[in-house]
Amino acid sequence: MTRFHHKEHDDKQSRELFVEASIEAAESVDNGFNFSELDALYLGYFSSDMFEKQAHTSALMADWLGINPKPTARIETACASSGVAINMGVMGIASGLYDVILVGGVEKMRTLNTGEVTDTLAMAADANYEVGSGFTFPGLYAAMASAHFKEYGSSWEELAHIAIKNHDNGSLNSKAQYQDTIMDIAKKLGERKGMSFSDELDFLNSSLNPMIASPLKLFDCCPISDGAAVVILSSMEKAKEFTNSPVQILGLGQASDTMALHDREDLTSLKATKIASRKAYDMAGINPEKISFACVHDCFTNAEMIATEDLGFFKKGKGGKAAVEGRTSLNGDIPINTDGGLKAKGHPVGATGAAMVYEVFKQLRGEAGKHQLDNPEIGLTHNVGAAGATVSVQLYGRT
Repeated sequence: MTRFHHKEHDDKQSRELFVEASIEAAESVDNGFNFSELDALYLGYFSSDMFEKQAHTSALMADWLGINPKPTARIETACASSGVAINMGVMGIASGLYDVILVGGVEKMRTLNTGEVTDTLAMAADANYEVGSGFTFPGLYAAMASAHFKEYGSSWEELAHIAIKNHDNGSLNSKAQYQDTIMDIAKKLGERKGMSFSDELDFLNSSLNPMIASPLKLFDCCPISDGAAVVILSSMEKAKEFTNSPVQILGLGQASDTMALHDREDLTSLKATKIASRKAYDMAGINPEKISFACVHDCFTNAEMIATEDLGFFKKGKGGKAAVEGRTSLNGDIPINTDGGLKAKGHPVGATGAAMVYEVFKQLRGEAGKHQLDNPEIGLTHNVGAAGATVSVQLYGRT
């Protein structure tokens, strides 16, 4: 994958980012890999039409990789686009139609200003009943956070600990957009403003962390990013030709829910996460206690809190407390977002699901560098489209 960033790729188009990530993926194959060995290409890209005024992007990527006339398809399920693309790739291989598929995602968002990006992302919400009433995604997730606070007594301070933890993890990840801890950021911004802070919470409670949509503040929100991530899927028989240590997909699940929040049964949970994860657990024949670590969709800090509960890691209402206690840290009992998550690593929408798989692959092979866990066995990815209308969950293990 490329580094995710808001400035570093200003002079690159999405096709160049995707090719860069694809070349890295090919070069990572232990016994060598040539793009001519591919049977198909699946691309996750949310809104190339708006960001680059370019449609038909899967064929474009195949052209730039030089793999014509291999079949291609673009999958669009908002922020879950490449996670769902991976599910489609697995089905293509399981059907026997293909042996090797390149699956990835890309988003080139910084072609637009922040307001235009916000409006483009809002297209993934219900245009009639939410966007037309003024909702954007910070507002939607803020409503979910408020409901959770009221129902379970969770708090913004718990969310702050999630942000602190993810920035700590991101500081160890060379692919992350933000490689500074919250305290590093506090010192830099404080020097500019003539302010000093005793600790992270002191900074996060200051005017330098303004309210975006109550109760969510600036550092509760993931950034706007450019970037690409790619994985190579193959049958197990074929994988053994490429490497002696392949990573295996143990189970997967996918589910949908209502687009509009007002039609949901419960705002403190994502029903699609519960259903998709149960399908994945059942396919793999395991329970949540067997998961070594997870990459979850933390577009906002409360999204991580809710995800850790819905995935079965913690009881309802206890996800935030678990973060405060350090249970989701790198040395905790269930490390969450070891790479910094969307919060620190960045969120180029179409690339996010594939980037989660990249992190799981690196962790399971002991190649994650400074943020490597101690001998993880099973990793989980959780990729959410919009405010939970689409969810993809996958389980990965060493062979």
